[in-house]
Amino acid sequence: MQLIECVPNFSEGRRQDVIEEIVNCFKGQKGVYLLDSRADEDHNRLVISLIGAPEPIQNALIEAAKTALSHIDMNSHQGGHPRIGAVDVIPFTPIKNITMAECIELAHKFGERYFSETGIPVYYYEEAAKIPERKRLEVIRKGQYETLKDEAQNNPDRKPDVGSAKLHPTAGATVIGARKFLVAFNVNLGTSRLDIAKKIAAAVRSSSGGLCHVKGIGLALEERGITQVSMNLVDYEKNSLYRVLEMIRMEANRWGVSVIETEVYGMIPVNAILESAAYYLQISDFDPSQVLELQLLDLMGETAE
Repeated sequence: MQLIECVPNFSEGRRQDVIEEIVNCFKGQKGVYLLDSRADEDHNRLVISLIGAPEPIQNALIEAAKTALSHIDMNSHQGGHPRIGAVDVIPFTPIKNITMAECIELAHKFGERYFSETGIPVYYYEEAAKIPERKRLEVIRKGQYETLKDEAQNNPDRKPDVGSAKLHPTAGATVIGARKFLVAFNVNLGTSRLDIAKKIAAAVRSSSGGLCHVKGIGLALEERGITQVSMNLVDYEKNSLYRVLEMIRMEANRWGVSVIETEVYGMIPVNAILESAAYYLQISDFDPSQVLELQLLDLMGETAE
């Protein structure tokens, strides 16, 4: 059986009834396994982690998109996280018995179906991008919904890949793609100064000359009176969590600011955690095979076969 991971992001993190209605679309569906769901009020965003077979995941996504469409109006939406639509992004990641090339084809076919059934225009990104510049999500999201809803109609370079130039009047647009496993990693800072968080984010992200495979922005967590460097590590094997954290800690020290905690948003591969654990514990020649539970899982898999 083919297995993919999908992490749809919805522009709702505050209304619990709407959050529950969206999440319920992925429960009790044969072939769809809901691994995690997290809503953040400051980001005003819901992130759902799924694994399963391609067809039932697509069916559940359509149901969830229609639910989001009936509740979320981008014209009144506000939140710290960049966004262009009620269903902001839908990425497909190959897990088992499916290639990246097949996930790209899946993204393209699903994008056509998605627009046909919801009326929400689609942009393709990462490996599924049909326009090279759109490989980077931040390029598509430039100016966010407020800017894109006008530029999509007047600037050919910003026209959606699927659908008309006019975005959906309330749901905006959705970005669909295929990519490697991504780690959403946030570092919270003991300061309310947003300018400091933005400077640290600029220092660490690849687009500003920082660490490769790291995307990051500075955000204010107003409810808590602190700030955050919110990041996506698009290739955790080439830039470890501990390396990213230590660079942020170093930059924060310049401003007399402390790192008060970190967050992993959604799912994360065990090796990403183990590598950083081995670094901070200074374990010599650590091998993941030394982890008892991982060995047991391997043995159980062999027995099942």
